[in-house]
Amino acid sequence: MENVVIVPGKQRGPVPATPHAIELTELAALAASDKLAHDIVAYDVSDRLVIADAFLLCSAPNERQVGAIVDEIHDRLAATGEKPSRREGDRENRWVLLDYGDLIVHVQHSEEREFYALERLWRDCAEIPLPTAVTNGRAADADAEREA
Repeated sequence: MENVVIVPGKQRGPVPATPHAIELTELAALAASDKLAHDIVAYDVSDRLVIADAFLLCSAPNERQVGAIVDEIHDRLAATGEKPSRREGDRENRWVLLDYGDLIVHVQHSEEREFYALERLWRDCAEIPLPTAVTNGRAADADAEREA
């Protein structure tokens, strides 16, 4: 692996997260997008944390939608045999954390997302590129086109 220089506030070189972590991140991001999550972003935290390779952050304007996003992510990853080792915060559905080992998913109410601003903590980490359908919020449309 090549040496990479980290410049504060800048994206760095190649993403060293494992292919498995990136695959989980993409699946979870598509699931979140299908439930209309806002501001979906993924960070490679593998060189900062020992506990995970990737963080996926997304938000929703109300608790019900937070719950729907969490359930969809859980169901989509469960269909591939993945189960979270930990699930926290789903009683209030203001900030739910799903821990898949390589991937940690944070689904936050928009108010919590703004207040805690996790992006500030991880801004020195590389963003993991997500499928275009996710970044454009059209994951369901892209799946329908692939099946056609």
